Amino acid sequence: MGSLNKEATDILAASRAWIAEFAEEGIEGFEREAVPSAPLAPPPSSEATPVSDVAQVAAADPLPGSLDAPNWPEQPTLEQVRASLGDCTRCRLSEQRTQIVFHDGNPNADLMFVGEGPGEQEDLRGIPFCGRAGELLTSMIEKGLGISRSDVYICNIVKCRPPKNRTPMADEVSTCRPFLDGQIAAVRPKVIVALGKPASSLLLGRDIAITRVRGTWQEYRGIPVMPTFHPAFILRQYTAENRRLVWEDLKAALARSQA
Repeated sequence: MGSLNKEATDILAASRAWIAEFAEEGIEGFEREAVPSAPLAPPPSSEATPVSDVAQVAAADPLPGSLDAPNWPEQPTLEQVRASLGDCTRCRLSEQRTQIVFHDGNPNADLMFVGEGPGEQEDLRGIPFCGRAGELLTSMIEKGLGISRSDVYICNIVKCRPPKNRTPMADEVSTCRPFLDGQIAAVRPKVIVALGKPASSLLLGRDIAITRVRGTWQEYRGIPVMPTFHPAFILRQYTAENRRLVWEDLKAALARSQA
């Protein structure tokens, strides 16, 4: 009976976290989709395909001389990357955004955090990870690792909020990817922490299961990458085990960045 009560308590806590997160992000409800009577054909283009399905394509180097391959030096400055991004209207995410959410933190950081995309609070304030998930990330950095949030560099794989906080589509990620590459080239971190499945899939160049790769060292263009759970996932599944796993991942990332 005790184990059943604990399971029920965990489910209730996770449900409350989901509701609080949705409320903060401005999500008031969900439309129920009709169940098709026959299997649907594959989508005609990447426009309707989530990044996780085409991570390898999205992670490929942009074609030289294309719109998505800015003519930067080998090590651009963040100012050059931001100026090249401009008032971006390259993909549909620009249509509903309040503002571009470019970055936060130390431009010379040894430790970089890469997330998925801005939420409602980030879209309003122009700062990545400033909502509930951001508060948890800040706590993990400052209380857990004992360093200031301002000592690390934080950004996302897309710079504009996806509608209703959906997962970014493949073409959106591909369009924004050169600017993430520019940020990585400018900061030159010693370690990248990939927060969640979309960011990890993009950096690893393949569709991954975050529960399988988290905590295992990977690499992106010669830079060590530590995939771990997104703070939003921890809020939804706020168990001692999940917190312990992320804590171990972040400790390993910090130690390697300081080696």
